[in-house]
Amino acid sequence: MTVGQTSGSAPSVRLADTPVLQTERLVLRAPAAEDWEAWRAFFVSDRARFIRPGAPSDAAAWRAFGHAIGHWVMRGFGMFVFAARGGDTALGMAGPWFPAGWPEREIGWTVWAEEAEGRGFAFEAAMAARRYAYDRLGWPAAVSYIEAGNTRSIALAERMGAVHDAGASAPDWEDGAEVRVYRHPAPEALR
Repeated sequence: MTVGQTSGSAPSVRLADTPVLQTERLVLRAPAAEDWEAWRAFFVSDRARFIRPGAPSDAAAWRAFGHAIGHWVMRGFGMFVFAARGGDTALGMAGPWFPAGWPEREIGWTVWAEEAEGRGFAFEAAMAARRYAYDRLGWPAAVSYIEAGNTRSIALAERMGAVHDAGASAPDWEDGAEVRVYRHPAPEALR
């Protein structure tokens, strides 16, 4: 980790040695303290209902954001924050995800900024994240765990070529929601 200065006098700790991915329109990077407000605003909104167990709160948002940052430290990979090229405003997050208790390695995504929805950013970021997981991390397979009512994420998974695998195990969601497993094409099928 490295220490830098934020706009105030308090130091800002950053993840070091994390990759930066670029797509045609996006930069994918490790989460940073500056992303907190964008994450918090998303997490406490109704738009986060499919990823947030229980009632929205700043405390739950804090723990979830810490989980995303800590995943990089614990696993050596994690969710990338994505921003438009030429800017640094966080639009969402996408990346390889495998917390304790997950049956399989996952490619996940969220779009934080409402104005970024419907523009293909999540698709672009998730495709880059899957390529990274397959090519750089050496994953032989990946799934996406999606709550049954999350039709936009289901459509995105299907656009990526993932298919519903009704026989696969899903993690238990704290609120008891039905979670579906969408299995991505294997790396060799994408070459």
